[in-house]
Amino acid sequence: MKTFIETNTLQKVFRIILGAFMVLAAVGHMTFQRAEFQAQVPNWLPLSKDLVVILSGVAEAALGLTMLFWKSKRVYVGIALAIFYVLIFPGNIAQYLNGIDAFGLDTDRARLIRLFFQPVLILWALWSTGAIKAWKQRND
Repeated sequence: MKTFIETNTLQKVFRIILGAFMVLAAVGHMTFQRAEFQAQVPNWLPLSKDLVVILSGVAEAALGLTMLFWKSKRVYVGIALAIFYVLIFPGNIAQYLNGIDAFGLDTDRARLIRLFFQPVLILWALWSTGAIKAWKQRND
């Protein structure tokens, strides 16, 4: 699979927005939203909630910065970010199942609606980095 695929202007704009969002989320993990992120860590995870939040924040910073600046590996970064979104999805499910208020999600309905945005983020990461196009070219 090619690691660099030309993307159009709209994809570039959305990639930059997503990369910036990831960097901001990483800052939130380390500082002003730390307690809210800890509330989402499933209880069954055998690590301290704070450690999980810090490690996921480091991952988000790395993924966000590489989305923004590592042009030659964007396809792989998009795939890695999509996998990251899959890996953190249990936290969103735990927030819904346990009725945890965080990030302004203070009703079951709001928490349920949020679950449907995870696939959107996955597709956003794959589309904006050219990973979908690279996959299609690989299979042609």
